[in-house]
Amino acid sequence: MFAIGEASRQSGVGIEAIRFYEREGIIPRPERAANNRRQYSKADVGRLIFLKKCRDLGFPLADAKALLDLSEEHGADCGTASQIAASHKQSIRKKISDLKRLERALDEVTANCSNGNWHCPMLLSLREH
Repeated sequence: MFAIGEASRQSGVGIEAIRFYEREGIIPRPERAANNRRQYSKADVGRLIFLKKCRDLGFPLADAKALLDLSEEHGADCGTASQIAASHKQSIRKKISDLKRLERALDEVTANCSNGNWHCPMLLSLREH
């Protein structure tokens, strides 16, 4: 059994995030020692590692929770996990497209910039309606 600090260190999940996950019911509340301190098992740390990997991949917390629940089901259908991942991938593609559009807009806005120009074309274009 591990104290919260050790569970945090082993999983890479911050202590406040662990507490948040517990409050929100994303992970079960751990057992308590006689001194009322949280005691995390290897399985608890494994859940935290799983959630961290999901979050590192950009999954929204609700999807990370759904994937965690699926991972703990015996005989869980891979189709549901695949659907969650496909939806997330589509969301990422949309964000990439939006970022590319923003990059092109910034390129256009800054194309006319030059040092020493008293009337900055970029600032003027940002003021236009």
